[in-house]
Amino acid sequence: MIRKVALVIATVLSLRAATVTSFDPGWRFLKSDAPGAEAPDFADDAWRTVNVPHDWAIEGPFDQKNPAGGAGAFLPGGTGWYRRHFMLPDADANKRVFIDFDGVMANSDVWINGFHLGKRPYGYVSFRYELTGHLKFGPKAANVLAVRADNSARPASRWYPGAGIYRHVRLIVTDPVHFDHWATFVTTPKAAAGAATVRVESRIVNQSQMPRAVSLEVSLLAPDGRTVKTASTPSQTLPPGKTADVQLEFAVASPALWDLDHPNLYRAVAKVRAGPATLDEQSVPFGIRDAHFDAATGFWLNGKNFKIKGVCLHADAGGLGTAIPLRAWERRLEQLRLIGVNAIRTAHNPPAPEFLDLCDRMGFLVMDEMFDCWTVAKNPYDYHLYFRDWSQTDTRDTVMRDRNHPSIILYSAGNEIHDTPRADLAKQILKGLVDTFHEADPTRPVTQALFRPNVSHDYDDGLADMLDVIGQNYRESEILAAHAAKPTRKIIGTENQHGRDVWLALRDNPPYAGQFLWAGIDYLGESRAWPQIASAAGLLDHTGAIKPIGYERQSWWSDKPMVYITRRVAPTAPAAVDPGYEAQARRAVQTLYSDWTPANTAAHEETVEVYSNCEEVELLLNGKSLGVKPLAANAAARTWRVPYEPGALRAVARNKGATVASYELRTAGKPAKIILKADRTRIAPDFDDVSTITATVFDEHNVQVPGADPLLHFQITGPGTIAAVDSADNVSHESFQAPERRAFQGRCIAIVKATGIGRILFSVSAEGLGRGGLTVEAMR
Repeated sequence: MIRKVALVIATVLSLRAATVTSFDPGWRFLKSDAPGAEAPDFADDAWRTVNVPHDWAIEGPFDQKNPAGGAGAFLPGGTGWYRRHFMLPDADANKRVFIDFDGVMANSDVWINGFHLGKRPYGYVSFRYELTGHLKFGPKAANVLAVRADNSARPASRWYPGAGIYRHVRLIVTDPVHFDHWATFVTTPKAAAGAATVRVESRIVNQSQMPRAVSLEVSLLAPDGRTVKTASTPSQTLPPGKTADVQLEFAVASPALWDLDHPNLYRAVAKVRAGPATLDEQSVPFGIRDAHFDAATGFWLNGKNFKIKGVCLHADAGGLGTAIPLRAWERRLEQLRLIGVNAIRTAHNPPAPEFLDLCDRMGFLVMDEMFDCWTVAKNPYDYHLYFRDWSQTDTRDTVMRDRNHPSIILYSAGNEIHDTPRADLAKQILKGLVDTFHEADPTRPVTQALFRPNVSHDYDDGLADMLDVIGQNYRESEILAAHAAKPTRKIIGTENQHGRDVWLALRDNPPYAGQFLWAGIDYLGESRAWPQIASAAGLLDHTGAIKPIGYERQSWWSDKPMVYITRRVAPTAPAAVDPGYEAQARRAVQTLYSDWTPANTAAHEETVEVYSNCEEVELLLNGKSLGVKPLAANAAARTWRVPYEPGALRAVARNKGATVASYELRTAGKPAKIILKADRTRIAPDFDDVSTITATVFDEHNVQVPGADPLLHFQITGPGTIAAVDSADNVSHESFQAPERRAFQGRCIAIVKATGIGRILFSVSAEGLGRGGLTVEAMR
């Protein structure tokens, strides 16, 4: 059973009594196998020096013969080694030392000074090893941490997974008496505007050789930093080698609740005390909120009932691969929020912990998903090979890591699981997973993205009803019928297409709590054939720009008045696709163009669609009205057949007779110049901060030229580097690391990182278009 708690917290950000050192910089890397490289004295002087997070596969090259195939974006796999040399002071000799990996793709083995610490097959989970007992101390004693990541067996994924130590790494040095890993759990058994109850529970470990008298002290800090309350447990004697579970509760008057518009975060500062001494300390941000699902009315947050308007996201960010600076994710989420998105499904695996921190701070809801398969394979070398041995451990670790995030409202046990036709097998597995979720976090419901449940009889054989909230991919009429057959079922769409009928199924049915669209952003992989290297199923392209279907979605999901114009053009050729993916492939064939520059300049008619959430829209061509059309009750786009003539096509949206939004397309002339625009002109010299610079080709009148595809050359001087270049072209095989990129439909991007403090000068040039430039300031 789920213990109804209205909680939660975010990831532990600091351990003040412990020493937490970033282990991101200074690794030596070899992109091949190296037998014996775990040995401390192995010769690695010739290896390449890299910082992590690092994704070696994104460096390419693209090759039709790469064994990952289209599923892996035709990018390479193989085996890679990382080695990090480090020293520890003598003062740490009597302490406990741990290494934390947020994620290594995949089949990782880790050694310290030649001692094998362990193996983790699943590349999406975080894990810790203890190094104590295998270390050397002192100014002349070198230690070597070695990591082998084996991605040689492909295909192992249905999308691009990256390769290597692609998330952060930390070294932790603690007192022998300390908090257990991921043990601190903050819940709010009561959460309301008038009052809340905050419960902080944890586990203290005594790894010393003697009994210790210890207590738990917790201070609650309000979002503005004020100390709300401080309390302590009575001191207790903890024998060597033993643990103690400890707990405190606080009454908080008039709390600042966490919600989508006001993602207020408190902080719990928890300390392990031994008399006046602090042995360990954790500072834990948390949010107070009440979230639950109702069978009749859907989703509720803090007493408010609204639809979950979600998207599914894979773990790559285009040219950055899977080693993604947090600012790149923030920019993408900002774009999705403009459309009206309020929720993210981490398809189909646990995300990086800092991504969840970001969702906490920005006010997004999250479905935290575990697996894309159980024991039945989708690829020859995917997780089915390890599921029986590792799924319980991976699930427990992930839930304990993630259970303190206020953004998370659902866990998912799997996506389109092919075990379900064998009901006895699937139900046994699902029970074990659901029990593990609930044991580690009794406060949140568990769902699963059911795959054609009427075919596998999930609604009839009892499997679906083992879930706290029933999730189904696509086939909206089926899940609505399942609810009608049993109205006590809580239901959600875990994966849905972009069509208007799909939206109406959600809008017009109160029990239907929400939907997660496939997909939020174009992503690398899941290509059906060369030369395509990415899926075009997103509301955003993989540079993060909103596509026309994104604006259509905005007209349905956003409350802010908006209007947008696009031309609908019949596809020039049908897509050749596998059965079952027809709808997705049709979306991959571009039919919507937001320009008034058709290739055909002779007399003809254009089909013009206008997306708006406003009461009426008037369309004008060169100042002449083409008519006014009202908002359709069925959410259909307003459509005109417009005789083409060059000039300006303008849409004016009105509410109650007042103009509230407008949008204009103008016919483009010949390419004349390149204009640069940075999403931010000040960045820090930190992995997680970047500036995304968009280079756009304009004509002499500052109209974007949609057909322009010149090769753009980038230059950078000062304390900065180009981390990646990219465009929205899903069939381009250009290197993401090159200092040049061909524009696609008049546009491409460069992502810039700071390497120090000072002024970064960035410029672009192309034959016949001159040079453009801008400045980015790098500062702390």
